[in-house]
Order: sequence, then C-alpha cells, then structure tokens
Amino acid sequence: MNAATATHPLPTALAEPVVLSILLAAIERLPAARVAVFGDLCVDAYWTLDEQREEQSVETGLPVAHVGSQRYSLGAAGNVAVNVAALGAAQVELIGVVGTDCFGHQLLELAGRQGIGTAGIVRGASWQTMVYAKPLSSAGERPRIDFGANNRLDAALISGLVDAIEAAAGRCGAVVLNQQVGQVLADAGLIEAVNAVIARHPTTLFLVDARIGAERYHGAALKLNVREAARLLGRGPLAEPVSIELATELASELHGVCGQPVFLTRGERGLLLVDAGVVTVIPGVSAAGRIDPVGAGDAVTATLAAALSVGIAAATAGQLANLAAAVTVRKLDTTGSASPAELRALAAAADHLHAPELAEDRRRARFLPGSEIEVVREHALTASRGIVHAIFDHDGTISTLRQGWEAMMEPMMARAVLGAQHATASTDIHRRVAAAVRELIERTTGIQTLAQMEELRGLVRDFGCVPEVEILDCHGYKKIYNDALLAQIHGRVARLASGELIPADFIIRGAVELLTHLRQRGVHLHLASGTDRADVIAEATALGYADLFDGGIHGAVGSLAVEAKREVMDRIMREHGIAGHALLVVGDGPVEIREGRRRGALCLAIASDEPRRYGLDPAKRARLIRAGADLLVGDFTQLNRLLPALGLA
Repeated sequence: MNAATATHPLPTALAEPVVLSILLAAIERLPAARVAVFGDLCVDAYWTLDEQREEQSVETGLPVAHVGSQRYSLGAAGNVAVNVAALGAAQVELIGVVGTDCFGHQLLELAGRQGIGTAGIVRGASWQTMVYAKPLSSAGERPRIDFGANNRLDAALISGLVDAIEAAAGRCGAVVLNQQVGQVLADAGLIEAVNAVIARHPTTLFLVDARIGAERYHGAALKLNVREAARLLGRGPLAEPVSIELATELASELHGVCGQPVFLTRGERGLLLVDAGVVTVIPGVSAAGRIDPVGAGDAVTATLAAALSVGIAAATAGQLANLAAAVTVRKLDTTGSASPAELRALAAAADHLHAPELAEDRRRARFLPGSEIEVVREHALTASRGIVHAIFDHDGTISTLRQGWEAMMEPMMARAVLGAQHATASTDIHRRVAAAVRELIERTTGIQTLAQMEELRGLVRDFGCVPEVEILDCHGYKKIYNDALLAQIHGRVARLASGELIPADFIIRGAVELLTHLRQRGVHLHLASGTDRADVIAEATALGYADLFDGGIHGAVGSLAVEAKREVMDRIMREHGIAGHALLVVGDGPVEIREGRRRGALCLAIASDEPRRYGLDPAKRARLIRAGADLLVGDFTQLNRLLPALGLA
C-alpha cells in the first residue's frame, strides 16, 4: 500500500452524536449476530507459583518452581470469539489451526465451554498449538514461555482453512480476519485464496484486524490503530498524542485505497470511522481510576463484527465498540469481555470524551465574530431550537458564595484516605493520594456532595490506610466537609446582611441580566444544584434572584438515589413533552454539561474565574469541552452576542 495512491480530498470530520435510544436499540439486535473469527489460535496459560514451598532438584540442584494453581483461557483470535459470544450472539465460529498436542485439546474444550463452534478448526500433526504461558509470582509476571513460534503452514492446512472460511461466509453475516502472532497467517498464498472467498460473498461483511498483511486483503473493512495505519502507509514514527488531523489523514488514505469502511482506534480518544468518503469522529469513553487495557482491542473488533453483521450502521457500531472497550478496561488483571447488560448500563452512564484536541489547545478555539464566546460545536447553533426551558447550575455558574470549595474538599478527602497515617505516610503515598483525590473531584464536580463522599469511601478502601471499622459512611464524610464549608459561607452571608458586602460581590458578571432576559422572553427557569436544597434556596434568596426561577429551585435531598440535575432534566422533558432541542443547560461543571448533551440540549458552559467573577478559567474550559459543551463563555457580559446565538435575542 502506498500513500501516493490515495489522491481523494480529505472529507470534513463530523462529531457523531451519541443518542442513548439508538444505542439501546442496537444492543437489542446483537443476539441475532452470526460471526466467524479466523486467525491465530492460542491458549493463555496462567500458572500461579506457590512461593511458600522451596525445593531444589535432586538431579540438577536447581531451584524447583511449584505451581500452586493454574487457569487457561482462549487468547489471540480465540479471545475475539469469546468477546462475540459474550455479546449473546446467536452463532460464533472459530477458524484456525491447532496441534494434536494436549494444548490443542485444551483449546477445543475451552471453545466448547463458551458455546463457540469449532468445526472450522484444522488439526495439524506437525503443528504446535500456540500457548502463552505466564508464571505469576508476588513480584509480578515472570518471563513468559511461548509455544508454537516455529509453526509453518503447508498446502493441506491452507486448503482446510480456506474451505472453512468459505463455509462460514455462507452461514454468517460477518467474518473476522484476525492476525496477531508472527507471520504465519500473513502467508501470501493464504491471503490470495481468502480474497477469492471475499469476492464470492459480496453480501458478507469481512473485517480485517491484522498486525501484518492487512493491506493485502481486498474488499474487506479495516480495523486498526493509528500506529498500524502509519506503518501500512509507510509513515515515520508518530508524535504523541496523534492529532485528529493526522488520524483523519491516515484513515482517509486507507479508505481511498481499500474502498471499504475503515475504523481507526485512538485509545481513550475513541474511534475515527471513514465510510463512503465521510469521516465520523466517535468520542471515547472516559474511564476513571485504574484500568487494564489488555483485550480492549479484541472487544472493539468483536463488537464491530457483531453489530455490522446484523446491519447496524457503522457509526453506531463504532459507538458500541467504544462502550465494549470501556467495559473491558475496567476489569483489572484479566482479559475481559462485555455483555449486553454491561453495554446497556454504560450506555446510560458513560462520560464521553469530546473534542480532546480542542480542550487541550486554546489555539484551536473559534469565536463568534467580535466576541469572546467560543463556539465548540457549530452544528449546535445551526440546529432549530425554540428554547422554552433553561436549567442553571448554581455554584460557579451564578453564585460565588461557595468559591473555594475545592480547596476545602481536597485536603479533607486526603485526610480521610490516609487516616492516622496522614502525618507518617511517605511523600510518594501523599502524592498518589493527592492525585487520586484531584481526579475524583474533577470528575464529579457538579454532582451532589453525598455522591462525592460515597466515591471517597471507595478511595479510602482502595488505599487501605484506614481500618474497615473506622471508615465512615457517606453522610459522615459529608458532615465533616459541610461543617467547614458552611462556616465560611455563613461568614460571607453575615457580611451581606450587615451591608459590608453587596450581592454583586458574589454573582458572576451578567448572570442576573441573562436570567431576567430569559424570563422576559417566556423561558421557564430552573435552578438545579448538587448542594443541599435548603442551602441553595437560602443562598439564592440572600443574593436576590430566587424569585426568577419560576420552574423551581432544586438541590440534593440527602439520598444517593436522587440526582437533582438529572431528575430535573428528565421531569421537564417528560411533563412538558419537549425534546432536548427545546432545553438550554447552563453550568460550570462537567455533570450538567454531560447530562444535557446526552439529552440533546443546547449546552452553554461557563468556565468562570470565580475569584474575579469574570473572565476565563482555562482548567474549567478544558474539562467542560471534554464534557460536551456547545458554547463556552467566561462570564455573561456579552449578552448582545450570546442571546442571538441562543436564538433568544
């Protein structure tokens, strides 16, 4: 494959909207999938060593390693098939070569337990079944022991494999061509014969996921990562991270050569799909905390094949594949898979990572003419709106009475995690705890405090510095935090009451003017906060704008089951029978922006510099763009440009 052969112009990259109803409908179709997986067949062997037993061989004098326990699983192409089976597919077939050795029998038995068909597996008398044997000790994985590195295909094996692929192509909606180990399945004669099978089955979807030889298949869709794409196109080493422009260029060139859909994986940044000359950017799914990426690529391949085999649109298949990868990386120290139930759960709660390049680089920002109003998604402004309801966050969006809450929460959480070890823990542990706490706060900004404290409990357990009997419940941790924060707030409110300060000292510039204008235009206003409801009402009253919210003031009610912002959005849409496009969501936290984006609302993010009450906070800007903002401002002072953009001039 040569980059010079692709001369078509680059299409424009479009962000694909993630619509929950479409994803859920697609997941329901997965059990009808019929998929065959051809590729390297391997057994993953995990041998946990018994380190309590020490012995030397009488014959050699060398140490003896005793295996305390052992487990086996399907690896390489077998793991792709396992992932298809986990999706509930009606039919999964495995095609490849195994030996007549004991591991060959083990592989067939493992496949049978998963309900995977093995009629397409060819037995080779001189073939050594591939095994990755991994001795495990308390110090980690010891040097791996591999079987099957010297295997070679002969004419009889190639003939048997081609016959099995031909038969499977007639029965299945999709055939995966998967090469992961060595160069055996990159044999030129085998690929030529497979190409002939592809040509004879134009209605069957063939999907290539190959580290070697992918460019030699004809008539098959491609799934690969940016490194593999660069290698196929003869590009040099790529700088990290790979830009959206370069990824688009690579995927488009490959599409121009193969003429089939190309799925380019980008790790946490999601997928690029090029199909029919159009590039679709599919956002990644944020995975908080520790992850294990082993097997994520297999989950993507399996989900794409299953979805495409039942006629699901390529963009939706890519979104499902992202969800499947996000499910598997959360399963630590194992090669995980994703079930339909897990996909449904994550589809409803996934935090998608939008426009990461724009979030990280302010030089990419585009603004409304003559303004500092950043346009993140142009499409959001061209869509027909007709806004009739607006939901506002409170702290940092309108009010700054609670400014500085993060500075109180972070040390409070760190002390909770370290407990009695706070004064004695090493610098490294303090650093790790601080990083984990900051990640928790950034990810959960905007949800109710009680839910943040429930996540804190998990962090306390993960670090293990506090005995289980001393770990508080979420209400206990919330009280510690609230007592400190409310003392500060009460002091500020007292200064308001005495006349030392005025409400404008604690209100984001232009906020009240925006609220007043929206009310005059007949827009119903709702205030929704993660702060306790009674406190929100008291603070909005003290600042003089509580009566503007004819839709009500909503806050936490002391129950993890009730998330105010989500509840308010759903209730408005349900009771008033409106679609998301009639809803405006305004906030400075990722939670309300994510929830609004999920429902198709217009999301106005305010990256407020709270101490000044005007201007932009760059860190907020980055997290709000990643959460899915449509428009972004530092304050509300440019109403003459903002209101027309909202369709509310």
